[in-house]
Amino acid sequence: MDKVQLLENLATAIIQGDEDMAFGSAKAALDHQLDPLEAIEQGLTKGMEVIGQQFEQGDIYLPELLLAANAFSVAMKVIKPELEAQKKQTVKQGTVLIGTVKGDLHNIGKNIVSTLLETHGFSVVDIGIDVSPLKFIQEAEKSQVDVIALSCLMTTTMPAQKEVITTLTEMNIRDKYFVIVGGGPVTPQWAEQIGADGFGQSAIHAVKLVKDLMRRGRAGNVKDLVFWN
Repeated sequence: MDKVQLLENLATAIIQGDEDMAFGSAKAALDHQLDPLEAIEQGLTKGMEVIGQQFEQGDIYLPELLLAANAFSVAMKVIKPELEAQKKQTVKQGTVLIGTVKGDLHNIGKNIVSTLLETHGFSVVDIGIDVSPLKFIQEAEKSQVDVIALSCLMTTTMPAQKEVITTLTEMNIRDKYFVIVGGGPVTPQWAEQIGADGFGQSAIHAVKLVKDLMRRGRAGNVKDLVFWN
């Protein structure tokens, strides 16, 4: 079986929400010595991107989304140990605090971003869902993070992303952190409007965004909005 087929099988397993297929495809990918990071990025995550688009367009509903997320988790349990065995995480690139903003209980997208950040060598502090602005800031200070990642999936909770940035500014610590935003309803225009440092359209783009910001240096040195879509 060639690499293209292996990756297609991984993506299909996620799209169909088939846990058995996800397990078998992940095992086959490793048996054929497919790079585990490539399997995650070009297989599993590609499948989740399709599911995310279908969900946003109203073609599927929450049950299908949850099935896809479960299949993703099953495949990751197979692939992640091999990834760690290859010692791809030897040098930590930075620390990211991630959470879903107050009023929003969605965690699928956040969890996938967290997983990909970890596989790319970042330390991740995941503080869950329905997180208040003050808790974001308290945890960022406690864990001495480099990046605060704010996730939301509803237009009604988008203002909570702005509230976190406003609170950081009022406390005179805005320049201590890069603040990035993402989620289904979030756009580059919204990110720019609220004063975020960056916007990522998908989990893979979010990782590229964090890498780009970290290469630029300290928070406060970024003069222009950075986004990947």
